[in-house]
Amino acid sequence: MTNLLIKPALSILDSLISFDTTSRNSNLQLISWVEEYLAQYDIGTTRVINADGSKANLYATIGPDVAGGVILSGHSDVVPVDGQDWSSDPFAVTERDSLLHGRGTCDMKGFIALALAAAPMLKDGKRPVHLAISYDEEVGCLGAPAMIEEMAATLPAPALAIIGEPTMMKTITGHKGICVHEVEVLGHEAHSSLTHLGISANMVAIELMHDLAELARGLWETADPNSPFTPPHATLTIGKMDGGTAANILARRAHFIFDLRCPPSVDPEAVLAPFKEKAAALDTQLKEAFPETGVRVEQLSNAPPLGQSGSQEAEAFVRKLTGDNTPAGVVSYAAEAGQFQQAGFPTVVCGPGSIEQAHQPNEYISLDQFSRGADFMLRLSEELRQE
Repeated sequence: MTNLLIKPALSILDSLISFDTTSRNSNLQLISWVEEYLAQYDIGTTRVINADGSKANLYATIGPDVAGGVILSGHSDVVPVDGQDWSSDPFAVTERDSLLHGRGTCDMKGFIALALAAAPMLKDGKRPVHLAISYDEEVGCLGAPAMIEEMAATLPAPALAIIGEPTMMKTITGHKGICVHEVEVLGHEAHSSLTHLGISANMVAIELMHDLAELARGLWETADPNSPFTPPHATLTIGKMDGGTAANILARRAHFIFDLRCPPSVDPEAVLAPFKEKAAALDTQLKEAFPETGVRVEQLSNAPPLGQSGSQEAEAFVRKLTGDNTPAGVVSYAAEAGQFQQAGFPTVVCGPGSIEQAHQPNEYISLDQFSRGADFMLRLSEELRQE
């Protein structure tokens, strides 16, 4: 039976990988393809589009329109391949040594392909499966909230949500949250020998980045020794920075972006409160000298963590399907699971492949993991039919 599902799933995976859904691009071609595929089986779909119509979430109910359904969720976007050394076309599935290479094979079009391949048999269940496909997960889990809100408002109450991020088919009941902030400093240009006549945006930005580095060090030093996460503490990193035009000009503009990843027990707003107060004070100070200068701190995204409480029944259900009796784990990466949980859905993370292969050149999912994902879908179908 597993082999019967793998063949169509591999064909679907080929199609999904062929769409370059890097987060900077539209995902509408992929969404249209999924709509047409599901329409073959008389499965209706609903789009939830973004503000400018360039991207869309998609959800579909497979089976009866009753309560107690199972949400299978995955994101359609992938990270860039720019600058990576690939041995094959990243937007085509290439099998080498029982590994399926391609951007998104692991993270997480493999899971979506398996769910779509199982759709015809999932139609026969006594409870439905709600397939949910999102956009812009890789840039801060931006797309899913609008879809989750609509699903919560319109669907007969689902029993649980399974987010198919790559976990080697292990049951995950907790992940860190992530908030991303952009900081822009505007200075006043002058000759670098006349520092009293201007303000270097770079120098102000360096002061702020130093404060963040000290904050990150403090989070490490005060880590909870009993935390299940690796690393155990909240982490803060500056991922991008730029500023200035020449060595002998006081920089007019400096810019950097940082992310903060917190376990469920840590409040990111509380962590960042001193930094934001410092930035506001500097903004006032700079404007007193030159009105056009200042400091702007903008939150770009804020995805909540997945807490371990409230997911016991969802965890038991997924364990029954996977046969996994090892202790439930947690992961340090962020995912959309916290957003589903925040909307009231008992949620776990479980999917084929390893996060260690995600975002890498020559990203892959092994045929063994793909097969285990197929087993999971078959057992889910059997479970829903027998109830």
